[in-house]
Amino acid sequence: MKNIFKNNKILVVSMLLVLLSCKKLDINHSPNNPPVESATVEVLFPTAVMSSVGRINGDLSIVGGIWAQFWTQSNGASQFRTVDAYSLTNSSTFINGPYAELYSGALNDYNLAGQKALAAKDWRYNLMITVMKAYTFQVLVDLFDKVPYTEAFQPTTILQPKFDDGYTIYKSLIASIDDALAKDYRGTIHTDDQTKVDFVFGDHGNASFETQMNNWEKFANTLKLKMYLRMVNAKPAEAEAGIKKLYQDGAKFLDVNAGVNNFVATPDKGNPFYEYNFRRLNTPDNLKASVTLTSWLDKNQDPRAEAFFATPNPVPSIDQGDYLGGNNDAVNPVVKVTDPAWLISLPESYFMQAEARERYFGVGSGAALYQKGLSAAFAQAGLTDADIPASYAYPASSTLETNIEAIIVQKWASLFGAHALEAFFERNRTGYPKTSPFYSSDPEYRNDKTDPAHPKDHAGEFVYSANGVTGPGNFPQRFLFPDDEKSRNTNTPAEVPIYTKVWWGK
Repeated sequence: MKNIFKNNKILVVSMLLVLLSCKKLDINHSPNNPPVESATVEVLFPTAVMSSVGRINGDLSIVGGIWAQFWTQSNGASQFRTVDAYSLTNSSTFINGPYAELYSGALNDYNLAGQKALAAKDWRYNLMITVMKAYTFQVLVDLFDKVPYTEAFQPTTILQPKFDDGYTIYKSLIASIDDALAKDYRGTIHTDDQTKVDFVFGDHGNASFETQMNNWEKFANTLKLKMYLRMVNAKPAEAEAGIKKLYQDGAKFLDVNAGVNNFVATPDKGNPFYEYNFRRLNTPDNLKASVTLTSWLDKNQDPRAEAFFATPNPVPSIDQGDYLGGNNDAVNPVVKVTDPAWLISLPESYFMQAEARERYFGVGSGAALYQKGLSAAFAQAGLTDADIPASYAYPASSTLETNIEAIIVQKWASLFGAHALEAFFERNRTGYPKTSPFYSSDPEYRNDKTDPAHPKDHAGEFVYSANGVTGPGNFPQRFLFPDDEKSRNTNTPAEVPIYTKVWWGK
């Protein structure tokens, strides 16, 4: 099987496993009691990466994009109505599927691969595995708030693992990254096969071993930065200390995209969002452009409208959640089969750095990094700096919150596509974009911008779904615990409403 890894055919094999995960997984098999398989790290690691990407950038990104109000349920379909109405239940496949796959697929493989890397003192693989395991656990924590962690993956002794709180898991993940960074990962003997099975950075222009490991170090630091920024509301002193230490230690952050960018236009081997929403459901019409995003693009005459929706401003759209009425001419979001699936994108990295600078090194000090984020965001849409609207200039403000809002709103827009889950998380962390006092069909929300009495001040602000079931203003903040776990594990925490914030929520 190692011969497979000598060329790009491993991508085909891995994507098939992920995107047909319903065939891969035994639904009667607990994600906390996975089978121990005999496999090399070269087999386990890329399969685990594609398992993470297949879910985080697939069905989870579709849910995240609905809740980030990039797109909404079509009025001619019903696939995502429960998502758009904030009525996901414990039995939902949108909850149970990703939870089971990320535990019994990705995390099980990372866990076993990590044990093998430690035994071999292969510190290169140890760093790569540690970062991806931390990334995947962080997503689960951000979705569920509490998940099995310290007692997970011990099937011979613990069949019903306890759930650890998100803050405890975050601290442990950061400590594990620090430990991996302290090892001599550049001194590890490596082979060409090792480089080829690194789908995150190994294929970036046939990167050299040195460049590859530099990028993994930057990924590790940027992931730590993201987790510290998540803490700014719940643990402000710890967030500040952690971020300042990163800068004091001279940490370098991502200056390239981190993710998978070698999908092909063949069934089950393409971008996970595309495979899940377009090919698997055999129609492009399940999702339509949301007025929330398109009104903001139109207000600013942002040319990314064509990249996002293949239509210039104003984009025909549906008001968020209005799937019982809506605009019959609304267009679909553009997601291509060969689009990349980013874990941390280049614009995201710059916007995170801009926020960190702004918060802890003086108001206005994030301006240059904000501009880099804007440039990278427009570049990934095939545009240049000349296409950036003048309205996106960094605020000439001495108020921290004004500048933070500008950073986060631009970050939100940059996460369109298969990276949309992060936009949902960031909105819950910061409250940006703001919530409109008017629904988007109200003239006060999106009146003609040429009318000075109604300058579309609320364009781009969030609205409560037209068919929401949680009560006005009660936006989703988390997933409920899956039935598959509740039925097997008596340690599953008590239920709380879907609109209850997670530990770091604003």
